[in-house]
Formats: sequence, C-alpha cells, structure tokens
Amino acid sequence: MRNSNIRKMILCALFASLAFVLNSFVYFPAMAPFQHFVDVVAAVFLGPWWACLSAFLCGIMRMMSGRTIQAVTGAVFGPILGGLLWQKTKNIYLVCAGEIIGTGLLGALASYPLMKWFYGLDAQNFLYYVPFYTPSAVVGGIMGVMVLIILKRSKVMSRFMSEMEQ
Repeated sequence: MRNSNIRKMILCALFASLAFVLNSFVYFPAMAPFQHFVDVVAAVFLGPWWACLSAFLCGIMRMMSGRTIQAVTGAVFGPILGGLLWQKTKNIYLVCAGEIIGTGLLGALASYPLMKWFYGLDAQNFLYYVPFYTPSAVVGGIMGVMVLIILKRSKVMSRFMSEMEQ
C-alpha cells in the first residue's frame, strides 16, 4: 500500500507539471485544453482524488504565473467526476463525459461567484463561463480519450495499471 501511494504521489506531481508546461507553451486565449487532456488521463491512472490534487496543483502554479482563480475552479471538478465514473464503469468515454460536465458546467458555475467576489467581475449571468469552459473541456477530453485508446490497444495501459496497484 505504501509503494502504491508513493507511486501515485509521484505521478500526481508529474501530471500537474505536464499540464502546467503544456498550458504554458501552447497558449489558447481563455482555453486550457491540455489541462483537460491531463485530467482525463490522470483520472484513469490515479483515480478521482489524486487527479483532483494534480489539477489543483497545476491550477495553483498557473495562478502564480498570472492566471485568475479560474485556473483552479476550471480544473478540479472534471477529474473528480471523471475519476468516479471510471471507478464505477471502467469506460474511457464516460471519463471524458465526466470531465466535460465537471469542467464545462460545474467548474464554470463555481467560477462565477469567485470571479465576482475576488475580482469584482460581474458577468450578469451565472452561466457566463459555460461557453468558455465547455469547448476547452471537449477538445482536451477528446485528446485524452485518444491517448488512452492508444495505450489500451498497445496493452501499455493494463501493464501500467497493474504496476500502480503493486
């Protein structure tokens, strides 16, 4: 059990760093599709809580480099929902759906009051951030699913999952 937690801790830090680096070098205005790509992969390999921690760490690093609190709120709900769906169903596509719903809806709804309270930005509608978050989550989720399918077909995913549980 101790080895498994150490492996998950290291992989969590690696996923957080990967998401931060990818989002820093490949920049889309108001979008972070690589965060969602990493969230989907992390939800499968780490589970919901470690994947959420990875997204949170990446969000904190992004905030430290000049982003708003949306870097955190837009990232943490997707891996939780996606990871819980993976634990229940082992369906890669449902992980993507969980990322899209968790980020595109829940993350966007959570961002509205925080942006209003901390930054004084009143968008006049609590659904304001949904059209910004959802396309990013869809693009990143699809990228994550494609990578997971490749890993599954090459049998790397099953070997990696068994290594993680030892």
